[in-house]
Amino acid sequence: MRFSKKAILAELAKLYPDAGPELNFTNPYETLVAVMLSAQCTDKMVNKVTPAVFARYPDVASMAAATVEELHPMVKSCGFKSKANNIIETCRLLMLRHGGEVPRTMEELTALPGVGRKTANVVMSNAFGIPAIAVDTHVFRVSNRLGLAEADDVLKTELQLQKAIPKADWLDFHHRLILHGRRVCKAQRPLCAECTMQEMCKARRAQQRANKDME
Repeated sequence: MRFSKKAILAELAKLYPDAGPELNFTNPYETLVAVMLSAQCTDKMVNKVTPAVFARYPDVASMAAATVEELHPMVKSCGFKSKANNIIETCRLLMLRHGGEVPRTMEELTALPGVGRKTANVVMSNAFGIPAIAVDTHVFRVSNRLGLAEADDVLKTELQLQKAIPKADWLDFHHRLILHGRRVCKAQRPLCAECTMQEMCKARRAQQRANKDME
């Protein structure tokens, strides 16, 4: 079958029509904190700890007044103490530089402690509806396997996907690719035989050719 980006996008939309963020948040502040906690941690674990965190620190101002000694025990299941420190320092900078509001631009977001491009893209798209493609480990892996990108790092992958995917589809595409990576196109044992896109998949076609060459 001839490789088609449109066919892949259509199949992803068919498979995951209601795909959306699996982190729980209700406003830009909660979005930022939840995404910062999710680095190298599962969304399920983050969702377990954030209700208590947001109950105790419901806004930027209250988090800016927190101490690491207070916050870290509440979020230690999500990672190192540096996460608690970065969240508090970020909120202090938000109070100092942004009037307690979460900024909307890549430049302003990535100037905050512990906020990289992926986190900034997730915040911009989910909190503010700004078109963005956040490249996490699933998006990086699946997009390169499918042939939507051909890159050896996340930044190149992001830039290539921005060119390959219609801007109006960026947010939904990001969530659909994450779900496909979690459910089907897994890192160690991808379920290729169950994948409805196997004939469109660049990695799958390459593997089939390699198998034929070995026969």
